[in-house]
Amino acid sequence: MGHGLPLCLQLFLDDSKMKNFITCFKDPQFLVTFFSRLRPNHSGRYEASFPFLSPCGRERNFLRCEDRPVVFTHLLASGSGPPRLSYCGGGEALAVPFEPARLLPLAANGRLYHPAPERAGGVGLVRSALAFELSACFEYPPGAPALPSHVRWQGRRLALTMDLAPLLLAASRP
Repeated sequence: MGHGLPLCLQLFLDDSKMKNFITCFKDPQFLVTFFSRLRPNHSGRYEASFPFLSPCGRERNFLRCEDRPVVFTHLLASGSGPPRLSYCGGGEALAVPFEPARLLPLAANGRLYHPAPERAGGVGLVRSALAFELSACFEYPPGAPALPSHVRWQGRRLALTMDLAPLLLAASRP
């Protein structure tokens, strides 16, 4: 793992009075276990307040978040293999293949999204620092509209698919 938990992703007990880096969960093994089991909450309990749940034996860990439960924190280069995006402080244990053409910049909130595991909602938020790095690869059509149309990655020019937009819109509906 070798890197600390980014400040944009912090996991707390719901009744924590002080929510800061000192009181958040930081153990990489716990984070891998918690986020690898994450799924939508269809338990019949607390569904409106906690849209996600991470079962652990008989225990049920309910989760709510400001935006998306999966936050991509690092782009991992694995030698000759394709790059992967690591999420939620899990390093290689929590990573998905990086799909640059499927990056979704959203003008409404200024955030960048990428495909996430289906069981965790299918869309994850890209950490601000990483989004800033990736934004250097974006190309904008003439007239400089708010959203890029292409991304340059490893010498290729790829059209952004925008296929994640319906998933984000569906998730924001009541």
